[in-house]
Amino acid sequence: MSERGSGRITVHETLPCRVLLGAGARHSVPEETERLGSGRVLLVASGSARAAADDLVRALGPRLAVRFDRPAVHTPVAVTEEALKLLRAADADSVVALGGGSAIGLGKALSVRTGLPQIAVPTTYAGSEVTPVLGETKDGVKTTRRDPVIAPGTVVYDPELTLGMPAGLTLTSALNALAHAVEALWAPNATAASDALATEAADGILAALPEVLARPGDLAGRERLQQCAWLAGLCLAQTRMGLHHQLAHALGGTFDLPHAELHALLLPHVLAFNLPAAPKAAARLERITGGDPVTVIGGLACSHTGPTTLKALGVPREGLRAVAERVVAQPYPNPRTPEVEAVARLLDGAW
Repeated sequence: MSERGSGRITVHETLPCRVLLGAGARHSVPEETERLGSGRVLLVASGSARAAADDLVRALGPRLAVRFDRPAVHTPVAVTEEALKLLRAADADSVVALGGGSAIGLGKALSVRTGLPQIAVPTTYAGSEVTPVLGETKDGVKTTRRDPVIAPGTVVYDPELTLGMPAGLTLTSALNALAHAVEALWAPNATAASDALATEAADGILAALPEVLARPGDLAGRERLQQCAWLAGLCLAQTRMGLHHQLAHALGGTFDLPHAELHALLLPHVLAFNLPAAPKAAARLERITGGDPVTVIGGLACSHTGPTTLKALGVPREGLRAVAERVVAQPYPNPRTPEVEAVARLLDGAW
């Protein structure tokens, strides 16, 4: 929002991005690299996507310059520098990132340092592949920056790549995407477009997720989750992050926590904290869930068979107050002004 005279002007920007979505879309990646004019591809691949990466290596043939299989959670700068050396030694002219958030994050980090075009092929539901946001970790501190040049120019969604996701990751990854949509609903720079995207994303995730968990081979349901993760990512691209993402960044960077599980367990606690101060967001989420959003989303989060508390993730309780103080010292925009005691209580509840 910008102020002019006595009124407010809404500003909405959409990043240019080419999106391919559908079963088998991954087979279009070599053609997409050719469209970019690339003849020497650096392939970044998560360990969980090794089989798909092997297939892509064969499909790329002589276009593959080098492959890097060691992306790490929270995009450590040291790992990026290691991959950057390989990229330069191989004289790569584009980056293809295949896998979860670690691979997508590393692809962004390499692209923004070199100016090379990038293609993102996500295998989870995070949605970060369509955002101009990059979070990087150095010396235990995670910092986030936003720049249009960070966003991949091409994103390829293939629901077949998600069929092998464990049930726990399916759940937590989808709730991670849901968190992007939820925060967009109470963002200070929300627009009619971001509200529409966030509403459709939240509705679709909450409708499709239980179906996919009950029938993991439901390809149509998985494609809908990918579509909604895409929409939720667009929300994150267009609006400012709030307390939920700030807590996830602070905790994840400090204690090296798994990204999706952390987002999933934090979301109900942040909802309970913020919704009384965000009536419009609360009304939309109540319509979508057909009840109390905290109860419905909290029930999904608690159904995870893995860690559902900060304690279970190994976070020391005595370290929580320092996180609260750091968050309050430089707060992200949030509908409820964070205070140290209140944020410390939120974290204690999540612990």
